[in-house]
Amino acid sequence: MTQTETSTGTSTETFDVVVVGGGPAGATAAHKLARQGCSVLLLDRAGRVKPCGGAIPPRLIKDFAIPDNLLVARATSARMISPKNNQVDIPIDNGFVGMVNREQFDEWLRERAAASGAVRRIGTFERIERDPDGVAVVHFEGRTQAQKSGGFAARVRARSIIGADGARSEVARQTVPGADHPKCVFAYHEIVRAPAVKPAGYNDARCDVYYQGKLSPDFYGWVFPHGDTLSIGTGSADKGFSLRGAVGQLRQIAGLENAEVLRREGAPLPMKPLKRWDNGRDVVLAGDAAGVVAPASGEGIYYAMYGGELAAQSVLELLQTGDASCLKLARKRFMKEHGLVFGVLGIMQWFWYGSEKRRERFVKMCEDRDVQQLTFESYMNKKLVRKKPMAHVRIFFKDMGHLLGLAKV
Repeated sequence: MTQTETSTGTSTETFDVVVVGGGPAGATAAHKLARQGCSVLLLDRAGRVKPCGGAIPPRLIKDFAIPDNLLVARATSARMISPKNNQVDIPIDNGFVGMVNREQFDEWLRERAAASGAVRRIGTFERIERDPDGVAVVHFEGRTQAQKSGGFAARVRARSIIGADGARSEVARQTVPGADHPKCVFAYHEIVRAPAVKPAGYNDARCDVYYQGKLSPDFYGWVFPHGDTLSIGTGSADKGFSLRGAVGQLRQIAGLENAEVLRREGAPLPMKPLKRWDNGRDVVLAGDAAGVVAPASGEGIYYAMYGGELAAQSVLELLQTGDASCLKLARKRFMKEHGLVFGVLGIMQWFWYGSEKRRERFVKMCEDRDVQQLTFESYMNKKLVRKKPMAHVRIFFKDMGHLLGLAKV
């Protein structure tokens, strides 16, 4: 970080990178860049927790060195519930899915970035302007840790900017062509205290997923264990659908209607990756701002952190070479690694979540061990598993049977 004197004689800090947004994507990007010796400002609004089931796969835990103490629960199975209340229990063979509370998890990521050298500031991004030398000036409303409201005008210069400020990113809207009206769904959940007397069938090591139109006309409802608490939520792109009402129904179904509510959270989620993630000059997007929430599953933490790492790499290459085309590599590398998975999941959500009949068939199909094993291996390792070609062939014909209505429900 350096000080630059302006034409009025005042001094303005200059950073190699300003990261706007301190969620998993932004904090991961800040951590990586600070470790590489860049001067980094991590700007975060603070006090905002995104509605999230909190599931993280083993690959995330390994790739990003997440300590065990952040895992508030370990899910060893999943239960899928159909519109007719048929249940399919799927064991997670030889492993588990880690569960985290986003409030503690995100803060730990921000603290790790700061420990690596990133400067943390609390504030809300406002706009980007340019100094006479062409360097970006990031304006934001800052506040101190003690301030609960209000703020002060602040500005810093930035040789590059990473926009990781959520699904309706203001950085993206102002700087990246075509990013001003992203398609979003809305997610809502309630964090409740786990009851002392557990309801019948309760399992604190199982994630329950409800594929029922009354709980979501185009997604699913969930009950995820978080140790002493649970996340109970749903999502939908239907603006007329009552998410809060659906969560109320879900709590009754799960026998948790009397559980103490600790907090309620709602937020938009992107429906698919944006076609462009950079401004061709000095801005690149990451996380929800780039649209990297997986269709069908709604998983976003791993993809956000991976995308944050790629954004950091592209910015580092920009700073080293001065070539702005490096910024395009973040999206190119992400889609090369995960584009096929996102495409398959998008088709799956569009078809299988389209009606109660299809949801029933989808849950039925998941009784198959080939489907279960390949699904979880792909989820846990973040790759489409190719080592079992005959299993893929079997799944193809079984899937076609369900698609054509030939399989029994």
